[in-house]
Amino acid sequence: MTEEFVLDLDEGMLGYFREMADVLVERCGISRAEAVARINRQYAKLEIGPYPDLMCHEHPEFWALPAYYGRDEHGRLPTGDPDADAHIDFSRLPVHPAPAKDSPFWTSADHCACAVTDARRAARRR
Repeated sequence: MTEEFVLDLDEGMLGYFREMADVLVERCGISRAEAVARINRQYAKLEIGPYPDLMCHEHPEFWALPAYYGRDEHGRLPTGDPDADAHIDFSRLPVHPAPAKDSPFWTSADHCACAVTDARRAARRR
């Protein structure tokens, strides 16, 4: 297990998983803590080999986007390839809910700040 991810990753694969998190932050507009939590939930049970693992035959987008988006009405997931995804209306794709805040998938120190902010917002609404 690394500081961020719940999987055993060597340095090369850690970099690859960080790139996956970058994709979710940049393309989906979520926090890095949430991106890491989503990736942890999606891939926690996989055994990842040393870099370059078989995953590396695809760009990080291929693995990152299904941690956020569900399948379209035709059963297709986005791949991150602009040509392959040209037919997908991203605004109509279902979005998976973020992992529960008390789940083990939230490992980032940023999560603590997010949880405090969320609690303050909830308290103000009362």
